[in-house]
Amino acid sequence: MEHDLDKFPLLSYVLHQYDSNHHAPPSTAVQQTLAPSFPLLSDPQIMSSLTQSIPTTITHTLTVLASLGPRPDTSAVSSARSKIAQILQMDSLSPEEAAKEAEIYAGAVRLEEVYDSYEKELNDLEEKLSRVYATEVESLLRSREEMNVEVVKVLKAAESGKVLERVDLSGQELKLLPEAICKIVGLVSLNISGNNLMFIPDAFSKLKKLQELDVSSNSLESLPDSIGMLLNLRILNVSANNLTSLPESIAHCRSLVELDASYNNLTSLPTNIGYGLQNLERLSIQLNKLRYFPGSISEMISLKYLDAHMNEIHGLPSSMGRLKKLEVLNLSSNFNNLMRVPDAITDLINLRELDLSNNQIQAIPDSFYMLKKLEKLNLDHNPLEIPSQEVAKQGAEAVREFMRKRWDMIMGEEQQRIGVEAERHGDGTGWVSWGTSMVTNLVSGVSQTVGFGGGPGDGGDKKPGESHFYYQI
Repeated sequence: MEHDLDKFPLLSYVLHQYDSNHHAPPSTAVQQTLAPSFPLLSDPQIMSSLTQSIPTTITHTLTVLASLGPRPDTSAVSSARSKIAQILQMDSLSPEEAAKEAEIYAGAVRLEEVYDSYEKELNDLEEKLSRVYATEVESLLRSREEMNVEVVKVLKAAESGKVLERVDLSGQELKLLPEAICKIVGLVSLNISGNNLMFIPDAFSKLKKLQELDVSSNSLESLPDSIGMLLNLRILNVSANNLTSLPESIAHCRSLVELDASYNNLTSLPTNIGYGLQNLERLSIQLNKLRYFPGSISEMISLKYLDAHMNEIHGLPSSMGRLKKLEVLNLSSNFNNLMRVPDAITDLINLRELDLSNNQIQAIPDSFYMLKKLEKLNLDHNPLEIPSQEVAKQGAEAVREFMRKRWDMIMGEEQQRIGVEAERHGDGTGWVSWGTSMVTNLVSGVSQTVGFGGGPGDGGDKKPGESHFYYQI
């Protein structure tokens, strides 16, 4: 049975590549820890150097460790050492007797020492492989630098002492980005879009003055946590990659004004993203696989533009009504997933453009007439009943006017009903306060005719057709 190599992830991986018949692949957990630290392990040149670094004695070391059985319990070894020390200090025993008595406990100590000796060999080998990997990556980078004239120009300019604030290495077919780029501490703008980059080095955190970073159209599967250290970053474009998530640390980029994460495979946004990005004005997250917005999105109080079309969004948080500066909102083409919008959407008093096309929305909130600045409205390809398809096609002004008249009629008929109910109270005592209460309840109830789609307590499950006035217009 092979010794457990989980403590030596790189060695475990290389051994399996070296001889898959005798060495099992690393566990899934081990492979997940390897990926961020050693992203180029699949490179043939690097793997060749790593396998050549494996000593022929490794088989013997692993065989011995496996034959030793379980490692002695730490507390048992510690207790044995104490017992031996006590025995050797006993004046009543001769040296020979003390040695014989101590032998009872010496076995566990010797086994621990053997373990330490062999595991030190494995630990040294793990460190050696890490050094070989680093050396090979550096060599690979140098060879790529020699092949790319633009990269060489940039690095030579930086080495000569020239102040570089803007660097454009877009479309250079780069597979690796030299870490030397991260030493150009005066960089304000860096464009490395349109390459074949699979990772961004952690050393990016050294670019403290960076304000614009474009890494779009690469092959990135993740962003380093260190990106949260770019405190002056204002514009970040990570679109058209293979990202499945954004690091939570992105919330630390408090200077961000624009974030484009479109055309990826995002299934969620960081839960805390809104708490940090309170200066964000543009958020582009279209063409992903997002199902929900985190509640913290309502904290993006500076947001003016939000594009989330072509996702799998099932609902919107009612708190989105707090985005008072929002001017453009695109929630189109979430298809069968988006069936309702919360009434709070009508709190977006500065909204100019709203696209809800290609969804499953049957009715818009009755208070829709309150969106007085709305200029462009697209409700195409929805099973609309309120307003009708004909009214919806006439544009924002027609829809707003329709919903205003509908609201007035609802309020007028309800007030009439309240008057009739008040008369039933006989002498009229207390009917004024009762009527006021009824109107208050009405306004609250009507505003929830089309809700978020939550539980019974928030009115979200109430269908448009259940309204008493649904067929009155």
